[in-house]
Amino acid sequence: MGGSTGSVGADRPRHGVTALLSDVFRLSPAGLNWPRAVFFLDVGLIPLIVMWAVGHEQYLLSALFGLLFTALVDPGGSYRHRAVHIGGFALLGAGLTAWAFGMGAEAWGWFVLAAFAVTLAAGLAVVFGVHRFVAALLLNVWFIVALALSSELHHTRIPDYVWAQTLAWVGGAALWLVMALLWWLVRGRPELPAPIAELPGDTERRALTKPVVLFAAIRALAIAGSTALAFGLGLSHGYWMPIATLIAMKPSLGQATTFAVQRIAGALIGAAAAMLLLLIPASENGLRLFVIDRGLEVVALVLFVHAAATRFWNYAIYCAFIAAGVLTLLDLTQPSNYGAEGDRVLWTLSGVGIGVLVLLLAELLGKRTTRHASTSSSRHTA
Repeated sequence: MGGSTGSVGADRPRHGVTALLSDVFRLSPAGLNWPRAVFFLDVGLIPLIVMWAVGHEQYLLSALFGLLFTALVDPGGSYRHRAVHIGGFALLGAGLTAWAFGMGAEAWGWFVLAAFAVTLAAGLAVVFGVHRFVAALLLNVWFIVALALSSELHHTRIPDYVWAQTLAWVGGAALWLVMALLWWLVRGRPELPAPIAELPGDTERRALTKPVVLFAAIRALAIAGSTALAFGLGLSHGYWMPIATLIAMKPSLGQATTFAVQRIAGALIGAAAAMLLLLIPASENGLRLFVIDRGLEVVALVLFVHAAATRFWNYAIYCAFIAAGVLTLLDLTQPSNYGAEGDRVLWTLSGVGIGVLVLLLAELLGKRTTRHASTSSSRHTA
C-alpha cells in the first residue's frame, strides 16, 4: 500500500511555482563544458597577474571583459575571417570603453542619455543578424558596467585614466586573438569552429518591424530610468540597480518566460553571493585588507570561469556567476558593512523590479500585436 501511494504521488504532475522552479533550474548535462572553462582560466590569469605586477587592479575588469566577450563573439572559420570580425568588435568595444570612462566626472544626465542610446542601438542591432545582435548585447552589458565602474572610481578618487581603461579592454581582446592564432598554427592552419559553438552564428539580415522597435525602446527606457534613479539621486551603491535591471531583462521580445525568470533568479542569487563575499573585508585594513582584496579578485575570476562552464548547463546559474563576479569586482574599492549590504539588497531588488515591469509591458505588447495581426488577417480574408 505504502509503495503504491508513493508511486502515485511521484507520478502526479507538478503545477504552479514548483513546475516553474523545475524549469528554471533544469540542468542540461551536455551543456557543461569544463575544458572550455579551464582554458579561459589559463588565459584569464594573464591579465590578472599583469595587473598585480603593475599595481593597477582598477583596470582588471576592463581586461577580463575584453577577453571574455571577444571569446564569446569569435565566429570561427579561417583565421583571417576571425581576425577581421574580432578586430571590428574590439574597436567598437574600445570606443564604448573610452566613452564610458570619459564620463566618470560628468553630470548624471549624460549617464542617462548614454545608457539609453547604447541600449536602444543594441536592441535594434537584430536587423544585422542574430550573431551581431548577440555581440551588440554583450557590448551593451559592458557599457553599463563600465559606466558604473567609472563613477565608482571617480568617487573613491582612485587614479583612473581613460586611455588605460581603453588599452586594458583592447589588451583583453588582443590576448584572445593571439591565443586563437597560436591554436590555429598548432592545429595546422585549418578552418576552426567557433569556440562557443552553441551561440548563434546567423548573420542573415532581418526586417525592422514595429514590435522590435517598440521593445528596444521600452528596454532602453528601463535602463535609462534605473540609471537616472541610481546616479540622479546619488544612491549609495546605486549602480547595482541598472546592472540588476539589465541582467533581469529579456534581450529580445520573442524569448520564453522561463528564460526571463532564469535571468531574474540569476541576478538575485549572484547579488546575494557578492554581498556575502564583500562582507569578508568589512573590518579589515592594512596588509590584511590588501591580501583579502587580491584573493577576492581571484574569486571573481573563478566565478567567470564557472560562468564559461555553465552557460549552456543552466542559464540561471550562469547569470548568477556573472552577476556575482561583476558586482564583487566593482565594489572591492569600497569598505563594506551591514548598512552597505542593505543598500545593495534594496537596489538589486529595485533593479529586478524594473526588469519585471519591462517584461510585463513586453508581454502586453506581444499580445496586442498578435491580436492586431489576427484581426487584420480576418478582415483581409473576409
